[in-house]
Amino acid sequence: MNGENFALSEQIVSSSYIRQGSQARRSHEQLIRLLLEQGKCPEEGWSESTVELFLNELAVMDSNNFLGNCGVGEREGRVASSLVARRHYRLIHGIGRSGDIAAIQPKAAGSSLLNKLTNSVVLDILKLTGVRSVASCFVVPMATGMSLTLCFLTLRHRRPKARYIIWPRIDQKSCFKSMITAGFEPVVVENALEGDELRTDLEAVERKIEALGAENILCVHSTTSCFAPRVPDRIEELAAMCAKYNIPHIVNNAYGVQSSKCMHLIQQGARVGRIDAFVQSLDKNFMVPVGGAIIAGFEESFIQEISKMYPGRASASPSLDVLITLLTLGANGYKKLLAERKEIYSFLVQELKSLASAHGERLLHTPHNPISLAMSLDGLEAKSNGAVTQLGSMLFTRQVSGARVIPLGKEQTISGHTFRGFMSHSESYPCPYLNAASAVGITREDVTLCMKRLDKCLKTLKKNQNVTTPTSPVPPAGPEDPPVEESP
Repeated sequence: MNGENFALSEQIVSSSYIRQGSQARRSHEQLIRLLLEQGKCPEEGWSESTVELFLNELAVMDSNNFLGNCGVGEREGRVASSLVARRHYRLIHGIGRSGDIAAIQPKAAGSSLLNKLTNSVVLDILKLTGVRSVASCFVVPMATGMSLTLCFLTLRHRRPKARYIIWPRIDQKSCFKSMITAGFEPVVVENALEGDELRTDLEAVERKIEALGAENILCVHSTTSCFAPRVPDRIEELAAMCAKYNIPHIVNNAYGVQSSKCMHLIQQGARVGRIDAFVQSLDKNFMVPVGGAIIAGFEESFIQEISKMYPGRASASPSLDVLITLLTLGANGYKKLLAERKEIYSFLVQELKSLASAHGERLLHTPHNPISLAMSLDGLEAKSNGAVTQLGSMLFTRQVSGARVIPLGKEQTISGHTFRGFMSHSESYPCPYLNAASAVGITREDVTLCMKRLDKCLKTLKKNQNVTTPTSPVPPAGPEDPPVEESP
């Protein structure tokens, strides 16, 4: 209520009580005012009542919620189900206009304000987590793969003769398909094996540039967050190389926001060389439903150019989800989650190393990967050809999700390109292995329970001297495991 309505209320209820209620209302409004003034994530999280008050205030600014509104167009924010309306806080019009996903909608001042504030708050978080010089970003209602495609399609207008994208290999289908879908030819550069780690072969990348000609290359497509033993690309060196040859550089930072190391690589890459845009997933970094990503960069005009490439209006759901989450957590709450993730990573290292040793295996030495770990399965492979795959199936049926079991020799053809040793990021990695990751939101209980179940599975397989590949219809937690598709 406004001041006039509070004054009228004093004629009905004791003025002291009304003043108390008015002061409580002003406390909520003060938080909203600071958000509108600063455009930053609040230090301390808001209560649900403040968040809902804010969203309801935004909703009444949209034309579909006007009292007495008379809509005669084809898109009037009509919703048949009241349940659907409540799920979206009656913010029905989405974001953007037909020519620009960041444009203001005349019919939807509230939804437009939501969109602008979300992008501003997310930009603040990107700076907070390590990329201090990022200039601009926007939330796009597509997952990481399609968001990368949008970046490539935008670059096409700048480099119309370019045909190739140079891509240090990472075995994740959507990364590869993002380039194919955009109409470009991926040039796969195999990784170099250094100890247990698979690292960027910089010399091979430069040879490809010189062989193909810089003018024929759309961009270098690098990766930060990835499954061990693959480690983040040498972002700084690639950025310097891109600056040297005047080639754009797009970074797949899918779940790298939660890692200070990944964000530092991007910041340093932009400082010493060239990074045109970096893309990250909303669900992996902020624990919201799948379906959104953040496209960010260091040149505001290029990020705006990408946003204008998105055809038509867009769903506001990803923006709404991440704004609610960040307002509820606050900057301090999000930083606490990141600190807990890093702490549990160290715990996972200890637990997986101990378990590996107990079973005659070892934790692969991958210090450059700050999120994912890998444990060798040499003994299991020697026991039986099907034992490694069977372990994946056993873990899957025991509700251990996200653990990836990688056997040797797997081949996969994607859009005409055959990957040998698929899912190991290498044509000939020396051993089979199991992956586990410490991602934001993980708990010590998750790690403890996983280790307990993994230990039981390994003991069971050791007792069975005639291990055979399972015939169960349950999908194995290996190269074809559905969760793999969710994590570039």
